[in-house]
Amino acid sequence: MGIPVKIKVAAVILLAAIIPACKKMELEKKQYYSGDESKTSEKAGEKPPVTPHIETLLSIQEAFISVAEKVTPSVVNISTVQHISGGRGRPPFEVDPFFRDFFGDFFGEVPTPQRKSTSLGSGVMINPEGYILTNYHVIKDAEEITVKLSDKSEYKGKMVGTDPKTDLAVIKIAAAGKQPFAVLGDSDKLRVGEWAIAIGNPFGLDRTFTVGVISATGRSEVGVAAYESFIQTDASINPGNSGGPLLNVQGEVVGINTAIVASGQGIGFAIPVNMAKGIISDLIKKGKVTRGWLGVGIQPLTKELAESFEMKDTKGALVNEVYPDSPAADAGIKPGDIIVRFNGKDVEDSKGLQVLVGAAGVGTTVTVDVVRDKKVYPINVKIGEMPGEENITARSVDGKEDWLGLSVKDIAPDIKKSLNIEEGAVVKSVREESSADEGGILPGDIIVAVNQKKITDVAEYKRVIATVKSGSTVSFLIRREGVTLYIAFKTRR
Repeated sequence: MGIPVKIKVAAVILLAAIIPACKKMELEKKQYYSGDESKTSEKAGEKPPVTPHIETLLSIQEAFISVAEKVTPSVVNISTVQHISGGRGRPPFEVDPFFRDFFGDFFGEVPTPQRKSTSLGSGVMINPEGYILTNYHVIKDAEEITVKLSDKSEYKGKMVGTDPKTDLAVIKIAAAGKQPFAVLGDSDKLRVGEWAIAIGNPFGLDRTFTVGVISATGRSEVGVAAYESFIQTDASINPGNSGGPLLNVQGEVVGINTAIVASGQGIGFAIPVNMAKGIISDLIKKGKVTRGWLGVGIQPLTKELAESFEMKDTKGALVNEVYPDSPAADAGIKPGDIIVRFNGKDVEDSKGLQVLVGAAGVGTTVTVDVVRDKKVYPINVKIGEMPGEENITARSVDGKEDWLGLSVKDIAPDIKKSLNIEEGAVVKSVREESSADEGGILPGDIIVAVNQKKITDVAEYKRVIATVKSGSTVSFLIRREGVTLYIAFKTRR
């Protein structure tokens, strides 16, 4: 029995409808996987799926290639040699277990000959005359400096100037003709998340190119320099990268790679190029750096200290000492003042103040905003030149609970004369595991003030501490080994 004509007609019509629909679906599938979103169909109210654009990826890739081609010729390999004088040491064959077990300590220590110590780092050419910027620690104590360029030619490096406080140095080579050099950018414009590119010589692998992002800015307390405001990056940095450039995607130098966290991956630090710019000029012109000087001792404002001074937060730098005949003394800054702004810029902490003061021009007049007695006072200060190795030091002391366990006595007249002081009470003893002990007060400390009230003698000390409320925060201004600092902690209830 044959198929009815009506069914045959219906089947033909259905096939005619299905075939074009299948072709349309296949076409849309091809368009989807080829990245052609403009031709894919859209459901009502829905956006088409976003697909990767190979053109964008190629564009980013070309940007990196462009930076490598542009900047790599200006990156140099620096090797140094130090001659270490001889001394007494173990015999060289002692490293062999056989000799060690057989002879034991028969030979003892023997004179060792003078030997050489070598180090390896990076640098970046900063002008066509052959001046190279690098880290101070790369060329520290070097008796010989060898600079290898990208064309494999080698030259003797001449020391131009060093700045240990920022870990920067400038050296020079006498190469014929103009040298390829890198352009210095603007590190103040950096934003977290921007591309970061490092070029250097890690482990002696010439001109290694690595890419990451800017992880953070303004990092301090890293512990590698006196003046710290580091750029943090996850671009791979290893031993040998020191002194090499950190770059943006325009190929501009935004930092000088300096340090890594050995216990963590993807944590490297670079000196901001804006900090380096003024230093470079001083090193080339004078061989040393001239820094601004305020003439105060400062320390971080801890939570306990902030409470004792009735501050809302811990931003600022606490003045614990004002040096005689200094710019700060002449302007009227006092111990106990909290510096919250310097020349129109907020002071985040004591390290931040160090950087701002050091960068201030010698002889310029700046406005320093201080908090005193819970009021803000603007003070005009004429910045001086930092004398010798004097430094604005940040002294951090952790205080804990209260003053119980503290015994004091009056200062003998001869001691006052020898220490050149007129007032105060000296700590006679501190009971172990007491609040004063945990707070960091030591026997021999001279108490100058308690809660910003002067202490002339033991009697005055007792009167002042009698007013301290249980459970409140108390601050001590003490003098220890010629250094004045604040300690604050909470009293027990």
